[in-house]
Amino acid sequence: MDTDDTAPPARLLVAGVGNIFLADDAFGPEVLRALQDRPLPPEVRVRDFGIRGLDLAYELLTGYDTAVLVDAAPRGHRPGTLSLIEAEPPADAACAPPEAHGMDPARVLALAAHLGDGPLPRVLVLACEPETVPRGDEDIMPGLSTPVREAVEHAVTALHTMVPVLLADPAATPPLRRPDESAPPHTAALPRLAAEAAQDR
Repeated sequence: MDTDDTAPPARLLVAGVGNIFLADDAFGPEVLRALQDRPLPPEVRVRDFGIRGLDLAYELLTGYDTAVLVDAAPRGHRPGTLSLIEAEPPADAACAPPEAHGMDPARVLALAAHLGDGPLPRVLVLACEPETVPRGDEDIMPGLSTPVREAVEHAVTALHTMVPVLLADPAATPPLRRPDESAPPHTAALPRLAAEAAQDR
């Protein structure tokens, strides 16, 4: 789904994040698959990073204005609920060793900051509340739960609403299709941690 050589330079990255073998963690890759039938404008690069945190960190250094990561993130909502989160590096990013593996958005930002000298893009996370995410000691569980599967098309619609707003103004915070499912910016620096959900209420 990368752009070709005749397309204008990409200003916005939409990145799918997640493990396709771990139930609802496959939300990001499934949304990007659905975008093949409803492509975004040519100024947008759409790419599935899976669990390749290092690749995503390097990609964030290539001159985008904005990046939208599409991911499953437990935040204490109903399964299938979409939230818009502004990701920031962790507070201890300067002293903590960067992680080359894993896909926590804040840690990926910290790694990108460690790898490059240039400015990083603004990073938003279009997050879906999972119903089923296996623990580390559980077997592979491919396939989305019903509410998360139903949220895939809602996420595609949300991206088609958000992207024109972000292309016009990278500093804007566009609402989701249902405004009650949007979180204010800067409410969760680590959107994968369920403990942060209490700060949003």
